[in-house]
Amino acid sequence: MSEVRVRFAPSPTGSPHIGNMRNAVFDWLFARHSGGRFILRIEDTDRTRLVPGAVEEIMRDLRWLRLEWDEGPEVGGLCGPYFQSERVELYQSYARQLAEEGKAYYCYCSPERLAEMRKEQEARRESIGYDRRCRDLTPDEAERLKGESETGVVRFRMPLSGTTTFKDVVRGEISFDNALQDDFVILKSDGFPTYHFASVVDDHDMLISHVIRSEEWVSSTPKHIRLYEALGWEPPLFVHPPLIVGPDRTKLSKRHGAVAFSSYIEEGYLPETILNFLALLGWSAGEDRDLYSIDELIEKFTLEGIIDHPAVFDTAKLQWMNGQYIRACDPDRLVELTLPYLQRAGLMAESPSPDELRYAREVIRLMQERMAVLSDAPKLCDFFFVDQPEYDPKATDKWLSKPQAADLLNKVADSFESAPEWNIESIENAVRAAGAELGLEGGQVIHPVRVGVTGRTVGPGLFETIEVQGRERSVARLRTAARIAAREAAG
Repeated sequence: MSEVRVRFAPSPTGSPHIGNMRNAVFDWLFARHSGGRFILRIEDTDRTRLVPGAVEEIMRDLRWLRLEWDEGPEVGGLCGPYFQSERVELYQSYARQLAEEGKAYYCYCSPERLAEMRKEQEARRESIGYDRRCRDLTPDEAERLKGESETGVVRFRMPLSGTTTFKDVVRGEISFDNALQDDFVILKSDGFPTYHFASVVDDHDMLISHVIRSEEWVSSTPKHIRLYEALGWEPPLFVHPPLIVGPDRTKLSKRHGAVAFSSYIEEGYLPETILNFLALLGWSAGEDRDLYSIDELIEKFTLEGIIDHPAVFDTAKLQWMNGQYIRACDPDRLVELTLPYLQRAGLMAESPSPDELRYAREVIRLMQERMAVLSDAPKLCDFFFVDQPEYDPKATDKWLSKPQAADLLNKVADSFESAPEWNIESIENAVRAAGAELGLEGGQVIHPVRVGVTGRTVGPGLFETIEVQGRERSVARLRTAARIAAREAAG
């Protein structure tokens, strides 16, 4: 097969998670690097576990990451349909073919019998698996059991001896003992296929050249290899990227960040950050760097760069990376991205005016260096958007209780009111001159004024902050802070 064709094939049984989306990123990058096709297939044959809205969430998350698919739902293509639930007759026909050829068989064991069988195997500490009761039934026995059973499935006839060997692109040659494999179900009693069967049929039918999927599927690959062999098809190349683990090298869990992928969108990570971060979860270009543009990732991504040891999910690195992308972000785009967070916090109107948007742009420009995620914006910027900020009690105790604090703040307010111009230079001159009149300098001036105009002790450059929030608002805040300082001094 000359053309690279890869597929991302999620099951709509819940929200996508980091592991799912990492594989989608690998699929997409490899397709773009190779000039191939990226296919989205929805594996929705487990009808009991379907979650309403999950398909839409999967597509929304992919598009947010800018992973547009070349074939699949809402796009179409020559190998559709791309929902497995619409391909059931195809699976049933291949299952019948395998049964007629003696490569599969009908099993009439009831759920109750299978549960009792597993219970006995556990009691004897044996490996759990089907005991092949129906594997070699005579025609009469099969007919009798069929009449007694309300359900029936089709099982694949795995070899009882020998090994099944395949080559994994990442891990090299891997062999499994056939005697340890189960006669697995390929067609369930409801007529729908199992994952193992449907994925093999679809990967063949959709001309998939490389199957990139999580390490957990390595142990299932012998089943798939034998299915390809039984159907007379050439298997694709198998690529199993490493597991994703937490910084403590244990299985990724919620405490490490294993939450719904949408939570990263809601928290305010940028798409380019997540794409870059996921690309490095199990892949390396062999360079001592972390930040790559999308074009650079496409250029450099190869299967040979996929590592064969666990990939560490480092939340601190993800936040650092996002901060780098935020600082490189165009201010107008950053305002657009942060606006929903400011609106939800009640800091900006649902339909802001042009003047309000210009003000927000200046505020965000000041805070751009300080944001790690977009959801930081409200707590970093709130004092810019309210008439009067809340004063941090610790800041008040430390800086507004000084003997000359009230005089300083009033003098700065007086200077602001009379300043002929409103710019950073005139603001700085006014602040420093007021301090000099009182014999104060440096932190003795800067810190009380900062607390007076913002209510807090840290933030962006003081003079830039005052310029952006404006003359009227700054004067009003200084007068209020001066009254508080006077009370503190008197008390």
